[in-house]
Amino acid sequence: MFARKVKNRSGSVSVQVISKEQGRYRVECTVGTSSDPEEIERLWMEAKRRAKEENPKQGRLFSLQSRDDLSAKSFIESFSNADVHVAGPELIFGKLFDRIGLNQIPDAWFRHMVIARLAFPSSKLKTVDYLYRYEGKVVTVDALYKSLDRLHKRHKAQIEKIVYEHTRKRAKGISVVFYDVTTLYFEAEDEDDLRKIGFSKDGKFQHPQVMLGLLVATGGLPIGYNLYEGNTFEGHTLMTSLKGIEKKYGFKPPVVIADAAMLSKKNLKELEEAGHEYIVGARIKNESDQIKREILKHSVSMKDGDHLFIERDNGSRLLVTYSSTRAHKDSSNRDKGLRRLRKKLKSGRLTKQSINQRGYNKFLTLKGEVMITIDDEKIRRDGKWDGLKGYQTNTKFPAKTIIENYSQLWQIEKAFRISKTDLRIRPIYHYRRRRIESHLCVAFAAYAVYKELESLLKKNRVQMSAQKASELTRTMYELEYTLPDSRTRQRQLLNMDDEQSLLYRVVNEK
Repeated sequence: MFARKVKNRSGSVSVQVISKEQGRYRVECTVGTSSDPEEIERLWMEAKRRAKEENPKQGRLFSLQSRDDLSAKSFIESFSNADVHVAGPELIFGKLFDRIGLNQIPDAWFRHMVIARLAFPSSKLKTVDYLYRYEGKVVTVDALYKSLDRLHKRHKAQIEKIVYEHTRKRAKGISVVFYDVTTLYFEAEDEDDLRKIGFSKDGKFQHPQVMLGLLVATGGLPIGYNLYEGNTFEGHTLMTSLKGIEKKYGFKPPVVIADAAMLSKKNLKELEEAGHEYIVGARIKNESDQIKREILKHSVSMKDGDHLFIERDNGSRLLVTYSSTRAHKDSSNRDKGLRRLRKKLKSGRLTKQSINQRGYNKFLTLKGEVMITIDDEKIRRDGKWDGLKGYQTNTKFPAKTIIENYSQLWQIEKAFRISKTDLRIRPIYHYRRRRIESHLCVAFAAYAVYKELESLLKKNRVQMSAQKASELTRTMYELEYTLPDSRTRQRQLLNMDDEQSLLYRVVNEK
């Protein structure tokens, strides 16, 4: 079979599918008739497709299709992959970006980088690929780096203030802040004035790093951050971070919650002098002998949930609590450590240099000249502290409030986990300070959008994580097409599945 065009007396053209049997030609079907050159071309393509059919009867079945069906089919066949775009990141994260107020920044590349960090977190090179593949925007890595330079020079302070103001409104004031520090490593090997080799919380001890101090409000909502040299002692960052953010935004000194790493006499004194109340983790085994004796005297009779207050001379208080769950965990961890220690001892791998206070090596002792053994008395004394946890505070809060406030410190640990895993803030590939700071600013803004999404899902009792929501946005598509008559370009959002529709409704509710 083959296709042919037949010109009619009226000037129109009929497009037909012809077959030949025993030397005779037969019209199998007339695909259509038109005077429009574009329509004739479409009919011609359809006729040629039908002519490829092997069965003439099958060809007759096609002739039963309506003109509308043929037009729709031809229209659909005209699409290519380039006409289908991922719309979800902009629909979901773009909406939240605007709601926070980050659309006040007059830089489109900042918006693209934040949304890409949320939907397709990766390097700037991958961001360029994302913009081309999913947004149809052609941009070079150099252009993206230059946008980081602009961001640092013109907009960084404004972005940080927008995020702070949004958190202040969400939290209905900043009365409690949580502080912690983490390390961010670089793939480069060379150090400079900022990137230093130091104690790495990522275990990347051979890589230069920077220190990131982060302040969040209740619920993990972001307040502000500070960047420090990679070899800075984390205990020295607390006051500079607090003073810097308070100076920028002028809020009343809040209650500060921090872990035991921030516990130093100097820090606590400076906090009190600055008008701060605080709740910090206490290392009760490092207390004075007098306080340790008092703790152990009362701990013998303490039951699950009991607590003990010890007044200090400087007006602060030491709160000690007991938990049977924690006691079981402490005992179990010690047993695991001792099993490893005994295995090393049996293998002969322990030497004099192994006797130190690191981990469970504290249970080792030296007998005679060369014999290393495990000190059972040290193990017995250590077991007396199982289940006990300490907090130091200058507040007048009851024990329950102190514990509840301190227990929210996991929110900042979660913030670091989100930044490092979901947003992939590390490793950092930049080496110029301004670009490192801009990279962190983009990640800070992305974290604010992430927390906004998380809050909305929780508020609407949607059993979906923010990470799952991010994955859903990657398969929310729209179709771009040209209308055949007006030749205008149009966009159509494709139907979503149930989970995507729910996410879309939650984000767009007023």
